[in-house]
Amino acid sequence: MERDVLTLGPTHDPMLIEAAIERLVRRFYEKGDVDDLLGPIFRAIPKLEEHLGVIIDFWSRQLIGSDRYNGRPFPPHWKLDLTPEHFDRWMLLFGETAHEELPADLAAKAIEKAGHMSSAFQAAMFPLRGPDGRPMRLPRD
Repeated sequence: MERDVLTLGPTHDPMLIEAAIERLVRRFYEKGDVDDLLGPIFRAIPKLEEHLGVIIDFWSRQLIGSDRYNGRPFPPHWKLDLTPEHFDRWMLLFGETAHEELPADLAAKAIEKAGHMSSAFQAAMFPLRGPDGRPMRLPRD
């Protein structure tokens, strides 16, 4: 199975893109840290610097096909007390930051991949609807 990875052109120096990915991740987490909704979740991340390294590796793999990330992003998120509103805010801040830190084509690709991941995570976390029509979470036990 071939991954969907952008081909780097002359304007996509891999070292510059790696630096942009690191800026994206760090700036996004800075914004998340001070956000009223996401802040409590972001500030509860143990070993933040180690976590940021994993996230940088994840986005490097997604955007330019590096082989540094081989994990599974869903299981750690399953344990968190997230709501659909968290995902909406995550996408808003991530999209804003991607446009600030990445070339336009890579920003679009990152936002597309983040949107897919958000949809997949929510489908797994909130597969039911309550009587009020709002998503209901499955027990996490």
